[in-house]
Amino acid sequence: MTTGNDSAYFIKARQAGRPVVKDLPKFDLDQYIANYRGKTRVDRLLLIGTTAPLLAPEALRAAVTEAKQGRDVGRYEAVVAAIREILPGDINAVPDSTWIDRINKQVKAESDRLETELKGYKNNLIKESIRMGYDDLGQHFHRTGDLINSVKAYGRMRDFCTTASHVVIMSLRLINVSIDQGNWLAVQTNVQKLRSPGQLSTEAQQTAAKLSAAMGLALLASGNFREAAQEFVETDPRMAQARLDDPSDAEAFNEVMTPNDIAVYGGLCTLASMDRNELQKHVLENGKFRTYLELEPHIRRAITFFVSSKYSACLSILESYRSDYLLDIHLQRHLGELYFQIRSKAIQQYFIPFSRVTFAALASAFDTHEHTIEQELTSMIKRKHLDARIDLVDRVLLSKTANARSDVHEKALRMAKDYERTAHLRILRMEMLNAGLEVTDKGKPGANTTLENVGLDTFHGGASIANWISEGIGRSLRSGLRD
Repeated sequence: MTTGNDSAYFIKARQAGRPVVKDLPKFDLDQYIANYRGKTRVDRLLLIGTTAPLLAPEALRAAVTEAKQGRDVGRYEAVVAAIREILPGDINAVPDSTWIDRINKQVKAESDRLETELKGYKNNLIKESIRMGYDDLGQHFHRTGDLINSVKAYGRMRDFCTTASHVVIMSLRLINVSIDQGNWLAVQTNVQKLRSPGQLSTEAQQTAAKLSAAMGLALLASGNFREAAQEFVETDPRMAQARLDDPSDAEAFNEVMTPNDIAVYGGLCTLASMDRNELQKHVLENGKFRTYLELEPHIRRAITFFVSSKYSACLSILESYRSDYLLDIHLQRHLGELYFQIRSKAIQQYFIPFSRVTFAALASAFDTHEHTIEQELTSMIKRKHLDARIDLVDRVLLSKTANARSDVHEKALRMAKDYERTAHLRILRMEMLNAGLEVTDKGKPGANTTLENVGLDTFHGGASIANWISEGIGRSLRSGLRD
């Protein structure tokens, strides 16, 4: 039987530029996945199985087991397709057609029953029953993977919400479905609706932690790391005390993410987008976020090292957890950019006191090779993250020194030219007033615009003021001579 480690799938994945994690992560797979519930368990196991060759057999088999505990046939078939590619000789590589047929019949029967009940509720014209009918139908479609119909059911449910708590329930349902869809704009829209002044109910305030986490996740997915960081660091700490193994705990959000995820996502986003003073003030001294950082002490150490200008130690910690983060369903796509921005900030801060630094010194300070540091510096300068020049002959990085004397001279010349132009325009204005020139619009009664009311630059659609004045004065003089 072909093992995940030597599967041609991962060879093709590397050639296509997709991430392949060779090293084992620091987490235990069973303990890691036990922190989540719902569909995200299958999605996370599938991602691990298609990214980490060493964990592929265990993760994919666990994903099959998880998928068959639910009613989402599409997810099950996706897992089986992955096993067929990675572990073609495995018993799970062949889809269980008996299970698929049975689940499809059950799903259809349940859909018909719920729709029949909803029709009865509509005939009775009882708003609360209709709302509950749409809620049941939306949850049913969500569980079975029919996300489009789930969104439609929740959208129709809106007209039958009679209390603030009903609106909160509906919006949270839509947020969860939108996250599964990857519709991050819809996530932000529903969060903003609950945060609007008209919806600031007790129920909405109790879900503030979920709203911050969902908004932070949506902003992270959109690549807006700074705003995502602000959402994560302001997440209410009540979620950190949630019982993840208790589905009835209203504070838990582990169908999407855990408190540990908030610490990791928030920590990486703050490192990528905030300077040292902001990290100290808004992260390390933040009582709300400190609760989450205690769950992931290595993130707190990395931030502390960055604030203390110990950049090599900070980057070393992050690099040691790269494998773990590449196996995260929400971080994988953005990890390269996050790490690049964190390293860029570290290099910027390191370079500030110097006018020139050799590649060898930079490579030693950041524990890398000169060739790698050269590529990083080139990329930073192209992106305008670093205002410096590279000397490839001497292999040094040179700061762009500003010539203060030249800057003062240029500023003085600009001021002189602005003053000269202003004085010239004022003289022309006085001459025009003395000559009795004015602009009139005979086509409109009462329209008489004088030079006191119109700016000089507005005449003739931006035509030359001097030419217009010369022509006007010439016409006035010729008219006077004829008279």
